[in-house]
Amino acid sequence: MKGRAIGWLPEERSWIAARAEWPRRDLHRAFVGFWLRPEVSYEAFRNFCKREGIVTGRTGCFARGTVPPNKGKPMPPEVRAKVAATMFRKGSRSGRAEQLYQPVGAERVSKDGYTERKINDGLPMQARWRAVHLIRWEAENGPLPEGHALKCLDGDRLNTDPSNWVCIPRAMLPRLNGRFGRQYDAAEPEVKPVIMAITKLEHAAREARRAS
Repeated sequence: MKGRAIGWLPEERSWIAARAEWPRRDLHRAFVGFWLRPEVSYEAFRNFCKREGIVTGRTGCFARGTVPPNKGKPMPPEVRAKVAATMFRKGSRSGRAEQLYQPVGAERVSKDGYTERKINDGLPMQARWRAVHLIRWEAENGPLPEGHALKCLDGDRLNTDPSNWVCIPRAMLPRLNGRFGRQYDAAEPEVKPVIMAITKLEHAAREARRAS
């Protein structure tokens, strides 16, 4: 009872523990009836089980390999009628997804400052968008070689003209704009070609040393 301590006998604990797998409310009703303890509320009984570490052993999850009881059974007509209005339909969009949807062909600017174009509605979602400068460059030059990347020549990432992008080994990128690089993007226009030429020579020399 509330405001009054409840005494628990060792025999009562043993009796409860021996039936721990029972549903808690069923076990409480059985305990009250068997031990004649009407003063023990369900909350007090549940708290006692928690303190004593008497658990049901159930997790509320299906064990691996368990076959759902409704597998292969059609949805009852009365249930289908109730959920039809809110049932998810393949290809449908609603709410926030509908508000944010952009059609194939739409363009946006990424967080890194590149213009991107939506090329499909498939999955994974990150494969739906592709950089426009890469699309245009590959249209003129073919697929980008493995281990290479496109570098913006004038520093304007929104300039997607293929002539504004050069294909370079990815290993050159840290030398151009890494933490200890030459800060190519921030350099003056007349200095950029010099930085690029020096970086290419350094990379070629490094590759030659590795090959020897």
